[in-house]
Amino acid sequence: MEYARLGASGLTVSRLCLGMMGFGDPSHKAWQLGEEAAEPIVRRAVEAGVTFFDTADMYSGGAGEEVAGRLLSRLFARRDDYVLATKVYYPTGDGPNDRGLSRKHVMAAIDGSLRRLGTDHVDLYQIHRWDAGTPIEETMAALHDVVRAGKARYIGASSMYAWQFAKAQYTARAAGWTPLVSMQSHYNLVYREEEREMIPLCLDQGVGVVPWSPLARGLLAGTWERGGERRTVRSGEDTYGETLYDEGDFDVVDVVREVAAARGVPPARVALAWLLGKPAVTAPAFGATRPGHLEDALAALDLTLTDDEVVRLEAPYRPHPVRGHS
Repeated sequence: MEYARLGASGLTVSRLCLGMMGFGDPSHKAWQLGEEAAEPIVRRAVEAGVTFFDTADMYSGGAGEEVAGRLLSRLFARRDDYVLATKVYYPTGDGPNDRGLSRKHVMAAIDGSLRRLGTDHVDLYQIHRWDAGTPIEETMAALHDVVRAGKARYIGASSMYAWQFAKAQYTARAAGWTPLVSMQSHYNLVYREEEREMIPLCLDQGVGVVPWSPLARGLLAGTWERGGERRTVRSGEDTYGETLYDEGDFDVVDVVREVAAARGVPPARVALAWLLGKPAVTAPAFGATRPGHLEDALAALDLTLTDDEVVRLEAPYRPHPVRGHS
């Protein structure tokens, strides 16, 4: 396993982050794994040196955090041996204040997450999306208070426009509050719009990038085919993925498969190796609901693409509308 600092912060994380959205309550979504089924995958990740784990309060209706908390506390000897990240923004109840980034919800949400995770702190607390209905000053002040209370060590954010992220950072720094150290962006070989503004901003400001959907929700791993065929339970149910990607993206997928075939490796390894080679990327947040998913991610660390291969992989890209901010 390789390790790196998360941006310019002092926090060291593994260069792979195990995204735990696929764990929780199978009755919530058929492709999610319960605790017993998830344990071998998380155990193998721990044995391989993965120390960075990402979840969210809304995954599997809260069951995702419960499973993550129990597994990690059982598989690590000490709480300080791993980096635990979770997120706040999406609805966690039916009430009008059970969502968003108001002070009321942030304070309630962190306590709920800690209770489900079975810990007294998270290492990275992330705002899951931008909340246009709450002043950013209110949100950043609340996050600062979460850190001062010892309930989070660092704070980060997920998909938003670069101007929004810059506004949040300026607001925090101008007030002497805790700044954001990471950005979890929608970034992969078929969606590279983040390279226009967000990635340069993060490089300039020393912010670590933790891409979500590094395999384009399975598209780059071969779970989707031209014409609409879906090869897995998750891809068959993934209506959100259909809003992110379309038939034109298979031009990139075809090249990924060609490069992978020439290398004698699965396409997922090539797609992850490309992402790991980007200078702003600290650790892709990859999901694994089968042992092979994890093995491909681990093997990608040892796969160095040539300059010619990178040029081939990037050549078919076409501009996209901004996707993944909602």
